[in-house]
Amino acid sequence: MPKRLGDYISSSYFEAANGMSSQHARRRIVAYVEGYDDIFFWRTVFSRFENDARYFEVMLPSRSNLSRGKKPVLMNLLSSRVGRDMIACVDADYDWLLQGATGVSERVLNGNFIFHTYVYSIENFQCYAPSLHDVCVMVTLNDRSVFDFTDYLSEFSRAIFSLFVWNIWHYRRGLHREFTMSDFNRVIETGNFNFRDSKRCIDNVRRKASRMVRDFEAKYPDAKESYLALKAELIKMGITPDSTYLYIQGHHLFNKVVVPMLTKVCNFLRQERENEISRNAVHGTQRRNELSSYGHSVSDVPIMLRRNTGYTHSAPFERLLSDIRAYLEMPPEASGRKKG
Repeated sequence: MPKRLGDYISSSYFEAANGMSSQHARRRIVAYVEGYDDIFFWRTVFSRFENDARYFEVMLPSRSNLSRGKKPVLMNLLSSRVGRDMIACVDADYDWLLQGATGVSERVLNGNFIFHTYVYSIENFQCYAPSLHDVCVMVTLNDRSVFDFTDYLSEFSRAIFSLFVWNIWHYRRGLHREFTMSDFNRVIETGNFNFRDSKRCIDNVRRKASRMVRDFEAKYPDAKESYLALKAELIKMGITPDSTYLYIQGHHLFNKVVVPMLTKVCNFLRQERENEISRNAVHGTQRRNELSSYGHSVSDVPIMLRRNTGYTHSAPFERLLSDIRAYLEMPPEASGRKKG
């Protein structure tokens, strides 16, 4: 068993082990992640960078206790322990958007060998709008397009963008207790989704968000200049009014916005397919057999959504890949990297 620093192996151990390997051995790079659900995502990231010279091993922060999440990764693991052969991979959460306004944000942005998702979390990637039709196909085995997911999430994003900027404004100034992420999530609840009348959901969210924006404008009359400066900065960072959904809390987006939406659409598509089978069946036995076969072939929305990898051509994912490339191109003597 290798010697540990506290509960964790330091990067120097892996660097030494790689140095002792034969000349033709592959370099082993350990990538620590926050939890079980993150392992598959980061495996899809690193697989494309493996070759005859190197490979990655994606691991949880500790094998000897059940510590999970960003705090154990950053506070227990990263204290001078990461390096060229041991890296840390975390969700961006709000830390990237805060641009160093907190200690954790500063470490995520500037810490050597720390990689983050750029979107709020892996769940936001899984909910990437252009990929959601494919998720419906995986769930229902019905390729008919009956709903424009990209347009809906763009409209949803535009409805919440101004209030989202206010949320970041509060967090950057240490005023998050005045307008917490939970407060923001309550305002942007879409209510009962109906894919045949999705405009009603958007109008409801826009109404609630606009009302709160007016309240903040009245509460902070001197904040107009700083608010507009922050808004321009966020847009320059890539958080556009059309893409706000990628940067809100991933758990809320997944469970409260996208899963209900996909469920309604998939239920319709599944029923359509079952009606088609019933219509075309020659006799009752064939109908029952075909319906049974189809029923065993379809899947649940949350399961398929978590397996979704259709985000790999999104701009934030490409930005993450750029960070990995820069890290791998570092000379051996380098001690850090610059993020894109």
